[in-house]
Amino acid sequence: MTVAADFFDTEPRNWRARLAVSVEVMRELSRAADPQEMYAVFARRMVQLFPVSRHLTISRRGLRDPEYRVTRFSQWNEPVNPWKEQHRLPMHHGGLLAELLYADQPRVIDNLRLEPDDPASEYLAGQRSLVAIPHVESGPSQNMVIATRDDVDTFPRERVPDLLLLSNLFARATQTVVLSQAVKEAFDGLDYELRSIAEIQKSLLPAALPKVPHLDVAVHYQTAKRAGGDYYDFFPLPNDRLGVLIADASGHGAPAAVLMALAHSIAHTRPEPPQRPGEFLTYMNAHLTRRYTRPTGSFMTAFYAVFDPINATLSYASAGHNPPRLLRCADGFKLALNRAQKLPLGIKPDEVYLEQTLPLLPGDQVVLFTDGVIEAVNTDGDVFGSARIDEELETCLPTANALLRSILASHALFTSGTTPADDRTLVVVKRTEGSKAK
Repeated sequence: MTVAADFFDTEPRNWRARLAVSVEVMRELSRAADPQEMYAVFARRMVQLFPVSRHLTISRRGLRDPEYRVTRFSQWNEPVNPWKEQHRLPMHHGGLLAELLYADQPRVIDNLRLEPDDPASEYLAGQRSLVAIPHVESGPSQNMVIATRDDVDTFPRERVPDLLLLSNLFARATQTVVLSQAVKEAFDGLDYELRSIAEIQKSLLPAALPKVPHLDVAVHYQTAKRAGGDYYDFFPLPNDRLGVLIADASGHGAPAAVLMALAHSIAHTRPEPPQRPGEFLTYMNAHLTRRYTRPTGSFMTAFYAVFDPINATLSYASAGHNPPRLLRCADGFKLALNRAQKLPLGIKPDEVYLEQTLPLLPGDQVVLFTDGVIEAVNTDGDVFGSARIDEELETCLPTANALLRSILASHALFTSGTTPADDRTLVVVKRTEGSKAK
């Protein structure tokens, strides 16, 4: 280990040794990730540059003149972590140290004399010279470093500006590490909460795909964050019919996930099965608006469809949701399901949702999606759009899962190199071969 001359010895012959120690100190500090570890390194290595008899740190943070705490003292047998063990820090009132701290200025005392009842005597008895360095924070100093020596007149005033600058730079670096740790702890706590919310949210989604004669179903669900606002659900209905709900809560993360959970609760506590799309969305809107969304301004788009392969019909209603795409493989007929559009859920409590009915023939395939799918962009800023879904529909693949995989492959290729900004949900329903009711 390189040993440098006293920091207060300004003879030119000392510069190489002082520089070597300074480089070593900076390298060792750069490897420290904990503020307590940083201070231990700094205190140990600074003794090489600033040999003193004693040093202590005092703080007035959260206190009133003339109160102060001693946060560090070089002669304590056991070090105290002032960030985590504040209860162990001694409190004092008045005396020389309070005077120095609240004066908010650096100071040199060449011939130190203390009154017997001064609280500083506990720390500075027998010391003859002193330098006080305030640590400035948001204007006034909150902390101060006190260094002392046994002899009088040992701290040259012309070196105090350099010492003030160096000490404050270290204090700011330490504070940055403290804040970084606090941010990380807060982030870790928030991330844990979001993971828990995401697990709860996923438990609300269907555990398995529905098994309905003459219908083939596939699903893709992906949140942009731990938890999201997309929601899909299936409702097996009498006479081999299937209700399919897809919805998208406003916002992102935990607030959207909470609204999604509320919608799930409303949908599943309804006393009768949701057989009429318009009436079902009217029911959900009334409960969401009157009880939950009006105070917060949140809302939810939704699309609900009832697939009836026996009677070869598809009925649907929409609450401001992106129109699903239908393609009839028998003749290439293509349609956007956009003829029953009303306001999103949660805006107008007395909104009445109408519905449309159209034929559902063997080979017909319907793709329902949230806006995170069609509004995804590539590295050039181009939007994926619904036309690319139509292109995949036109391939008329034999199963719903094959069509879903084809759309996802096209989507992944298009968005390669970008990060999802929104949740993405796709539900594919394909009418398989089968006849009408006997």
